[in-house]
Amino acid sequence: MSFSDIVGRLEADDTTPLYLQLQRVVRNAIKRRVLTPDVAIPPERDLAEEYAVSRITVRKALGGLVEEGLLSRRRGAGTFVTGRVEKSFSKLSSFSEDMLSRGRRPHSAWINRSLGAVTPEESLSLVLSPGTPVYRFHRIRYADDAPMALEYSTIPAYCLPSLDVVEDSLYDALHKAGYRPVRALQRLRAVTFSPEQAETLGVRPGDAGLLIERRGFLPDGRAAEFTQSYYRGDAYDVVAELNSNL
Repeated sequence: MSFSDIVGRLEADDTTPLYLQLQRVVRNAIKRRVLTPDVAIPPERDLAEEYAVSRITVRKALGGLVEEGLLSRRRGAGTFVTGRVEKSFSKLSSFSEDMLSRGRRPHSAWINRSLGAVTPEESLSLVLSPGTPVYRFHRIRYADDAPMALEYSTIPAYCLPSLDVVEDSLYDALHKAGYRPVRALQRLRAVTFSPEQAETLGVRPGDAGLLIERRGFLPDGRAAEFTQSYYRGDAYDVVAELNSNL
């Protein structure tokens, strides 16, 4: 069976540029799990011949999917469906949105959710007065059946109508309430997992992880989110696009 038989063919009457058509076909195959993590993509010359397009078209299509984090190029080996999750620091998106865009199924296991008064640390991060009520959410985040991160979120109580409105996606709940952050400051730090954290995430105590702290802000400048996420170092990459000002 050919690659096009598996993922789909281009539409003859579609006026969309060919590289975007090919990109869409491969992207949809990844999202539908027809192409699973670590599966190799055929060489450019083979795809060009099979789809009757130029190698430049193929290179442009695959390059776009690499930028999206859906594919990765391995020196001397070829192009593969990304097994590790790549998080872009240049885009403000939620965990659920990141996973869905990569064809993964996001879901959570709740450890705790509560209402309380802001702590001194939270007060500094969220610029809230002492005694301000906040919601706290502690959960394990999954991609398909793999635990990916431990997440601790603190949200000012004025941003959500109740604790129970948060299901799988915190940002979805904030959006529905009209308080989704429009910008954020993020900080990345290397950490090692404690025995308790390691057991929860299915790794070994002392294994490397990534701590990403995020402070999200509303259009009027008020803070809407303070989240600390501990990601597995063996399954998560952080990428950022850099541009020269020269």
